[in-house]
Amino acid sequence: MLHHFHVEHNVSKLMLTEINSIQEYHSNCVIPDLKQQVSELENQKLDLENRLQEQTVKLKGKVLVPSLILERIKEKYFLFISRANEAQIETDLKEKERLKITTQETEGLSNGLKQDEVQDEVESKIKQETTRLAVENMDLEEKLDMKDRIIRKLEDQIKTLTKTIEKANEVHVPALSKEYVGMMEYKKEDEERIVQNLILDLKPRGVVVNMIPGLPAHILFMCVRYADYLNDADMLKSFMNVTIDGIKQVIKEYSEDFEMLSFWLSNTFYFLNCLKQYSGEEEFMKYNTPRQNKNCLKHFDLSEYRQILSDLAIRIYHQFVVVMENNIQPMIVPGMLEYESLQGISGLKPTGFRKRSSSIDDTDTYTMTSILQQLSYFYSTMCQNGLDSELLKQAVKQLFFLIGAVTLNSLFLRKDMCSCRKGMQIRCNISYLEEWLKDKNLQSSNAKETLEPLSQAAWLLQVKKITDDDAKEIYEHCTSLSTVQIVKILNSYTPIDDFEKRVTPSFVRKVQAMLNNREDVPQLMLDTKYLFQVTFPFTPSPHALEMIQVPSSFKLGFLTRV
Repeated sequence: MLHHFHVEHNVSKLMLTEINSIQEYHSNCVIPDLKQQVSELENQKLDLENRLQEQTVKLKGKVLVPSLILERIKEKYFLFISRANEAQIETDLKEKERLKITTQETEGLSNGLKQDEVQDEVESKIKQETTRLAVENMDLEEKLDMKDRIIRKLEDQIKTLTKTIEKANEVHVPALSKEYVGMMEYKKEDEERIVQNLILDLKPRGVVVNMIPGLPAHILFMCVRYADYLNDADMLKSFMNVTIDGIKQVIKEYSEDFEMLSFWLSNTFYFLNCLKQYSGEEEFMKYNTPRQNKNCLKHFDLSEYRQILSDLAIRIYHQFVVVMENNIQPMIVPGMLEYESLQGISGLKPTGFRKRSSSIDDTDTYTMTSILQQLSYFYSTMCQNGLDSELLKQAVKQLFFLIGAVTLNSLFLRKDMCSCRKGMQIRCNISYLEEWLKDKNLQSSNAKETLEPLSQAAWLLQVKKITDDDAKEIYEHCTSLSTVQIVKILNSYTPIDDFEKRVTPSFVRKVQAMLNNREDVPQLMLDTKYLFQVTFPFTPSPHALEMIQVPSSFKLGFLTRV
């Protein structure tokens, strides 16, 4: 009996010890850890709340949308913390309740069951409870880890939004608070960099085709407006001088580069037009929109620089024309005179035919197609570089004059080319050129008229040259050829078969007698170096300066759009 009592007593004591140990573990380890985690969450909550409040105060009234996003995140975060605290408290209460029930059940078992059953049941309960508590402890740790991850995620979101708001405050707020006024802010020490990046290093093919024509010129003028806005005469004078010197330098370095010359002819023209358009002078202002008139220069008269730029543009134009002429001239005689495209002509060669070769390559290399392709290349490049349409027409007119003059001069010097069949070939080639003009919508360029002397020479080779009526017709028709030129063609006329006859000396004298009444220059050869006077029409830019942006490819990040 005494033995049973001692065993029962020992079992009960062992049970109480285990229960006390479990309670002590929860009291000392689990619950304090939970309380500490909750305390840390509260501190993090207060810290985030203070940071959010600082951001809200700092950015209040500046950026609306990011503030609303932060407010929503703040609300979600507070809701999450509140739910986490409620869940933690509920978990603690349930844990205490389970411990209480377990204790009561264990005590009941110790009093109501027999020794062996009590011992087995107690051991089983203790193992189950220990296992359950271990699992719950792991679950709690996972939940705490999850909360930590969520908190870190929220903090990262707040940092990201803070940076976004700061960036928005720097970039977007000025756009909302004020409008651009079409100026480019720069420092005087940046002048050389502007010239280097915008003039010397800029390649035509690096400029996007769909950009506004003369974009570099517009950017340069926006810098001019900024110096004028500051009312700084020295700064403005210095900028204009380095800009003009930069254009002169690039033209000198690329004096044989058609694309570069075309590009800077176009931009010099646009820069000159900007100085006129925004000069404040009535004759130019009348073409502007009211907004454009607000962008006129306020303090300085740059008419002196306009004259300098105009002279520079003329110089560039002449160099530009010379480069085009040098490229196309070797093709003219082979393509216009020597190449036979008409059926039945190629086998018929006048006596004394000489095969010639150009200074570059054999004549067989060049055809009429070669000339048309070269013209199309010139045209497309000029269009791509935004050359003003009126300037483009003047350039094409100059090229057509060269084609006509070189072909006609060669005709005067070569009897083998003075035949009826050759006249037909020349007329055919002229029609190709006229069709090209029509295709490019350049009929108003007056280029066709420069071919009139050649066209009349081709007609003269084909027409009958026998009777008095024939002589009269020649006199009336050949108004673009001088007396010396008409007589030269008649005397050089060479039949290519027995069906044609040479022009008789008497017929030539009849024509010459009729032409003596004319007062023309007794000059045979045309001056192939003659240049028509170039004019630069005022073409106001339709582009608003305040809308112009600088592409990153220009490498002008040190400029500030104002």
